[in-house]
Amino acid sequence: MLALSLFSLLAFAPATAAPPQAAPAATPIHEEPTELFAVERVVDGDTLHVSRAGRLEKLRLLSVDTEERLLGSPSTSPSKPETVFGEECARWAEEFFAGLAEDGTTRVGLVFPGGEERRDVYDRLLCHVVLADGTDFNLLLVELGKSPYFNKYGNSLIAHDAFVAAQKRARAARRGIWDPATNRPRTEGAPAARRPYEELLPWWEARARAIEAFRERRRAQPGRDVEAELPEELEAAVGREVTVLGEIYRIFDEEDGGRTVLMRSTVPDRALRVRIGAELVGAHATLDLAASLGEFRQNYLFVRGELERDRAGFQMRSAAPDRWQRAGPDPDEIELEELVPARSR
Repeated sequence: MLALSLFSLLAFAPATAAPPQAAPAATPIHEEPTELFAVERVVDGDTLHVSRAGRLEKLRLLSVDTEERLLGSPSTSPSKPETVFGEECARWAEEFFAGLAEDGTTRVGLVFPGGEERRDVYDRLLCHVVLADGTDFNLLLVELGKSPYFNKYGNSLIAHDAFVAAQKRARAARRGIWDPATNRPRTEGAPAARRPYEELLPWWEARARAIEAFRERRRAQPGRDVEAELPEELEAAVGREVTVLGEIYRIFDEEDGGRTVLMRSTVPDRALRVRIGAELVGAHATLDLAASLGEFRQNYLFVRGELERDRAGFQMRSAAPDRWQRAGPDPDEIELEELVPARSR
């Protein structure tokens, strides 16, 4: 694998390499952490392993999404190709944290938005990594152009304005992913992978606006809206009629002629299933629920009904098509110029 990575870097690196970038003067946005954890491994630009409370914890850094490093794996998505810059970013992160080591060990703090620990479907802790002086490493990645501001799962709860400003500065300076030469092959016509930010940013923004609409609903009517991804919220709402925000994972037909809509969950065996009776399938066909599946579409929907437990997790019965509502705009309703200046595309 290492040989493959080295070959790819040599073959596809830009003809004129940019000079090494010094980190901009990043203003700490947190107090100096009072508890530090040893960094055990740097997986790539946005994934670390640390020792915490006697356990090896895998971290997934919030609000960032660095490009995939060169591992020779087949791409499962056009939005996540392995790139030369992804490899460079991963190696930069390894060197960055190694350079912070004291007595052979690098230690960092962790910040959880809202003070609540949450995990993704891969059991990774979702957090901000904070350096000893209070500098937010997640924000630094965006400032350096190593990552875009990744709001696919909602705007940052603790530093939205700072991320927007950092990305604006990185774009203006053409750092990293915003440099048109990044990932350009040395030889004209040689194969190269490029991440399609001109499609990704409007998609992420459309999803973020859906989540912001959900957050506003919760503020206006506490306790009436829950997230399909969080089994603990579903559990607390069993027996009540609520509005659920969720993404469809799969739609399948039942033997009795009914249809089941399986929603995504951080705990797959406690997912929400929305049942559509056989007599209502025809009426629901006008919704075209499958249109929310896949990339570059508005994936979030609201659905309202009474929550119940079932042997596979939770269920809700959709009594009518009007129980469903698109949660936010479609990506094609977002003006790209709002997000990426023409010279950065």
